[in-house]
Amino acid sequence: MRAAEVVRRLRARGETVAAAESLTAGLVTAEITRIAGSSVVLRGGLVVYATDLKTSLAGVDAALLAEHGAVHPEVARQLADGARARCGATWGLGLTGVAGPDPQDGVAAGVVHLGLSGPSGSVVRSITVGGGRDEVRRASVDAVLDLLLDHLKIPGG
Repeated sequence: MRAAEVVRRLRARGETVAAAESLTAGLVTAEITRIAGSSVVLRGGLVVYATDLKTSLAGVDAALLAEHGAVHPEVARQLADGARARCGATWGLGLTGVAGPDPQDGVAAGVVHLGLSGPSGSVVRSITVGGGRDEVRRASVDAVLDLLLDHLKIPGG
């Protein structure tokens, strides 16, 4: 289970995580809190489904949103940075995408951008997911937890 491994590794490292979620609307933090002991590592989360909240709550640049829309790799990066900074976490996660069934701002359903912000900077991973809304959202949760796990290598473990 990805979330259990995230909690285990964060606890072992004495680190924390927070998320700013658009298309997943809280599913990432809900998945993490299914794990006993998650309160030690989860600082919080921002559900920024509305575009204006991406700026006011997560600190995403309004000009970026005006120029490129909400579904853009740099938006995911800034969401992750905002979650990390605003929640005081070691790691921040940011998710934006189109769950479908219709395109949004010219972006096809299934396009997802995942941001990760941490002590050494931030990265973005973009994926395309097939299926309906539930499949896109579930795959996005799994993918962002995998992205975090990729960066939570425990020496000797």
